Amino acid sequence: MSAWLITGGAGYIGAHVVLALKDAGMSPVAIDDLSHGLAHRVPEDVPLVQARIQNRRALSQAIDDYSITGVIHLAALKAAGESVDMPLEYYAENVGGMVDLLSVMKEKDVRNFVYSSSAAVYGTPATNPVAEDAALTPENPYGQTKVVGEWLARDAGAAWNLSWVGLRYFNVAGAGADSLGDNSVNNLIPMVFAALDAGRRPQIFGDDYPTPDGTCIRDYIHVVDLAEAHVAAATRCEGGNAADVFNVGRGVGSSVREVMDVIGSVTGADVGAEVAPRRPGDPPATFAATESIRDEMGWRASRDLEDMVSSAWRAHTLER
Repeated sequence: MSAWLITGGAGYIGAHVVLALKDAGMSPVAIDDLSHGLAHRVPEDVPLVQARIQNRRALSQAIDDYSITGVIHLAALKAAGESVDMPLEYYAENVGGMVDLLSVMKEKDVRNFVYSSSAAVYGTPATNPVAEDAALTPENPYGQTKVVGEWLARDAGAAWNLSWVGLRYFNVAGAGADSLGDNSVNNLIPMVFAALDAGRRPQIFGDDYPTPDGTCIRDYIHVVDLAEAHVAAATRCEGGNAADVFNVGRGVGSSVREVMDVIGSVTGADVGAEVAPRRPGDPPATFAATESIRDEMGWRASRDLEDMVSSAWRAHTLER
């Protein structure tokens, strides 16, 4: 049985990946420093190693203790706006940490690697849907670190036969279980929930974009669909000689107002969003071309925006 180490395995996405691997008959092991992750998200029968990925000794010990055959790397700083103010911290964590991780993998001859990348690598795409061969023009340090991570995986693959797949996530939402909700303060749906809880009007940042309703358009992907994409990527790596990057989205753009409308429908609340000024660096529209991952790995998203909002709302109401 293959054994996979999931960095950031107690995080929102990581915990879903752990469950998806477990359901697929693989043996997941989570490693997380719990600075943002929550230990209770990891099932009791899944080992949890509390350590930073920069701790090479702990990484090496975990690989030995659990006979690890592959790594899924999710641990990272990920707030685009924050990265503009903290570029050194983002490069140290996202690039330096990945160098540490790959160094230990090389020492231990672990040759399967799934890398958590991001649609932020595209910046403002010239056309939509944006395909994997589009120009990479990230507009903030976070996106830049994700491009460098892809380079590192590619170069490791060429140098020592690392079999790797990079997954460019679009906007992740929803919950696969009521205990696995998204607690991020930077993502739209939990931001709206938090505003409603506080009796505030949620904000829409700009309503004068060149889109049908004037608000930004994004591709929202259910976190369970995303987790299942990781299982497909891990399986592809185990086949040997993988060197691929795939978008992970639905290939459908939803505007901020459309998301607000679905939230109102699901919660029964009068969302009553107010318009605030645009945020610097927000592209008008970004959504994925998904033919490549469908054709090459047989994966496609099966859950829609209402599934995402309703599952996220159930998890949120239980956690309050």
